[in-house]
Amino acid sequence: MKFNLLICALIACLLPLVGVGQTIAKISLEEVEPSKFAYPVTIDLNSITELQDSLLIMVNISEEKPYEVPFQLDNLNGRKLTWMVKPKEGQTSYSFELRKKNRKGVSDVFFSLDLNETALVVKKEGLDLWQYNHGLTMPPEGVAPAYARSGFVHPMRTPEGLSLTRIQPSDHYHHYGLWNPWTRVGYKNDTIDFWNLNDKQGTVRFANYVNRTSGPVYADYKVLHEHVVLKDRTEPEVAFSEVQGVRIFAEKENDEYYLADISIVLNTNPDDSIVLQEYRYGSLGWRATELWNRYNSEVITSEGLDRKSADGSLARWCIVQGELGDDFGAVVMMSFPANFNHPEPLRIWPEDIYDKGDIYANFAPTKNKNWVLEAGKAYQLNYRFLVSSKKISPEEAEAAWNQFAKPPKITINKL
Repeated sequence: MKFNLLICALIACLLPLVGVGQTIAKISLEEVEPSKFAYPVTIDLNSITELQDSLLIMVNISEEKPYEVPFQLDNLNGRKLTWMVKPKEGQTSYSFELRKKNRKGVSDVFFSLDLNETALVVKKEGLDLWQYNHGLTMPPEGVAPAYARSGFVHPMRTPEGLSLTRIQPSDHYHHYGLWNPWTRVGYKNDTIDFWNLNDKQGTVRFANYVNRTSGPVYADYKVLHEHVVLKDRTEPEVAFSEVQGVRIFAEKENDEYYLADISIVLNTNPDDSIVLQEYRYGSLGWRATELWNRYNSEVITSEGLDRKSADGSLARWCIVQGELGDDFGAVVMMSFPANFNHPEPLRIWPEDIYDKGDIYANFAPTKNKNWVLEAGKAYQLNYRFLVSSKKISPEEAEAAWNQFAKPPKITINKL
């Protein structure tokens, strides 16, 4: 009798440690890229169970001591369940179990979204990481009002809160941190410039939010942008629209980096095709912090090129990094293999620009060829930015790109 009581007591002590519950699916990940960076993995929950996510837990059983793993559900397009996998050196396969069990309370949510009249700010444990500006930002006093713009990211910050972007510099008032216009667009037998705002041919404006969410794995938002024609119009005319989504991933206990997944979906009007014409810059542009110059920063591409030779080259990823006073900042820009014209041409400013060598970096998919967008269709571009407060090596960037471009093999066994 005493022996049976002892066994029961031991089991009772172990239950909370392993998150015991009814196992409804075993999930195996294989061919996981070895890396120092954790990254997201997503599965379709509807293909496994119809249970509410509040009745489920995820358990990592790869370790000697199993433990619960936070996950987050995206209900915008079905039910997509996402969690973070942190690779370990020498380990390429991982095992998880999805179990039926009432969760006590809510998971530890360390992301938050702060929405005000002009901007949406993504925060991690109260620290600003990323700011999307939906309000119209006017240029400095005395500068042409045509330079006003909405729908851009600034600041994009390091995990320690230091800005990596710049807006409205005196050399290019139309530069807006991280933004996405096109420079030469064929539309209705004309060519429209949505980039150079003072030419008053076109602009891009924020129209509405599609969604905003935050949780224990990521914070995200989707917005509707309108690319509007001003040239020879009494009223602005929407030539095409864009749904831009940003999803920020991080680990609560790691303050050295985060991931920003950026999706750009271009939607043409039902009756009008457009041509994104060949030009040396356009699409997702980044005007970097004014603290960087040719003396304290560097550019390294996936093909081993530096800033002197990067412009016009093709790349899967590109590191831009440098000193920020006594601190440091780094970004790995990554292009997804399904993107148009991947590996994508780069637009990188030369080292001697404006004497000190300010940094501008841009994946420019139409730098060497036209892109025809047929009427009534949607076209997507996907990027991932790895944003770090530490220096990134080419080997680390390559591993991070492999995580982005080559998801692990996922096997799900329903029980």
